[in-house]
Amino acid sequence: MAVPATRTALYPGTFDPITNGHIDLIDRAAPLFERVVIGVAESPGKGPALPLDLRVELVRQAVARHPHVEVRGFDSLLATFANEVGAGVLLRGLRAVSDFEYEFQLASMNRHLIPEVETLFLTPAEQYGFISSSLVREIARLGGDVSAFVTPAVDAALRAQWKRG
Repeated sequence: MAVPATRTALYPGTFDPITNGHIDLIDRAAPLFERVVIGVAESPGKGPALPLDLRVELVRQAVARHPHVEVRGFDSLLATFANEVGAGVLLRGLRAVSDFEYEFQLASMNRHLIPEVETLFLTPAEQYGFISSSLVREIARLGGDVSAFVTPAVDAALRAQWKRG
């Protein structure tokens, strides 16, 4: 297996929306790699609540304090995108044992598609272990307060989204 010249990690996801749990994982990964790319997947099949360009901008704002973290939207196969950005590592978050089966399946498929790229699982701090984008979206959609789970910019974007309909 060829080792990439730089240690680039790719953290892919829909980030619909980015949560404090995602940010915690990025904060943990940033010092471990020379470059971290946050890949914001278009994922039309998931029917994201927020458009891709807004999700990319919200992630950029959330990680701006890390100079070697870049944010890019993508609409291709993850394996293709990983090769485009020169990733040697895929970062994935595990909040609970319930995430493991799905993440293990993804890691196994990615190992088949891009064998030169390793998957690294990180766990968030305990206070973020219960936060998921889908729960945050549902709470926001129903008019609940999600400010403890997301950045102020994300909170404002979600409020605006649900006011639009």
